[in-house]
This record gives sequence, structure tokens and C-alpha cells, in this order.
Amino acid sequence: MNRLVLIDGNAILHRAYHALPPLTAPDGSIVNAVYGFTSILIKIFNDLKPTHMAVAFDRPEPTFRKKMYADYQAKRPVMEDALVSQIEKVHDVVTSFGIPIYEVDGFEADDVIGTITKQVKSQKFLRKDSGQSKVKSQNTEEIIIVTGDRDLLQLVDDASGIKVFLPMKGLVEG
Repeated sequence: MNRLVLIDGNAILHRAYHALPPLTAPDGSIVNAVYGFTSILIKIFNDLKPTHMAVAFDRPEPTFRKKMYADYQAKRPVMEDALVSQIEKVHDVVTSFGIPIYEVDGFEADDVIGTITKQVKSQKFLRKDSGQSKVKSQNTEEIIIVTGDRDLLQLVDDASGIKVFLPMKGLVEG
């Protein structure tokens, strides 16, 4: 069975960062989010056994929602510098696993995940082959979205095989 796992990178990154005490690398840099994210990634491989994976991340640029409504996420706290400093390292980990990263200026990771889900289920997704992008049909029987964001529950569709996996406590499934 083809199983696509889409990871909400920012949601899992935040969960990993807040689940662990500050951990440091030999050079003194804080790496608790990197360690936690990597641990979750390995757990996803072992537990969900995906045939395909992708990770979506937010971009730092304002989203179209923020441009339309200035108070959008106004109560959300500013990301701590100790977390910001780990984002590039997490991207490096994801890339080293050979997992593609999807992010689009002006859109949140959940927007990107929703778009990928729709394209995969409609069999019209882009695949890079020999440097050329082309539409390829592939039967994906199951899509599992890994996130801490309950907004993505709106994508659940049993008939289409779309599920959401919400890790509830720390670094393990609740």
C-alpha cells in the first residue's frame, strides 16, 4: 500500500522545542528542537511506515491572511531566538533523510499540506524526473498528516483515506 505522510514541520518543531529542556551541541548551540524533531521523524518512520514523505514549513514572510487582516495571529507569541536558531538545522536533518521540503512565501504549512493533499488525491501532483516536472498518476491509498494543529482535522476523509495523526504529549503519541 502506498502511504504518504505529510508532516506539518512548524507544528512538530514547536512541539519538539517545548517538550525538551535546552540541550546543547559541543559548540554550545541549543539543539533541543533538532533532537526532538529528529526523534519524532524516526518514530514516524517506524510507526507509520510511509512509502512517501514530505515536510511543509511556514516561511517567515507575512501570509496572505496577515496582509488581509492585520490582527491575524496577533496574540501568538514571537518565536524565541533559541527556536529560530534551530530551524535551518532541522531543514538540514529533513534534507539528509532525503525528504522533500515544501514551503511557499505567503502561505502557512497547513495551506501547503492542504494543497498537496488535494493534488495527490486528484492524481495531479508534480514529480521531478530527470530535471523535468511532469504530472504523474500514482495510486496513494492513504495520506497521513502529522501535526499538532487541530485545524488540519478538516482534511480528514475516510472515503479518500486521509487521516490526521496528532501527537498529544511531549514526543510520543497521546
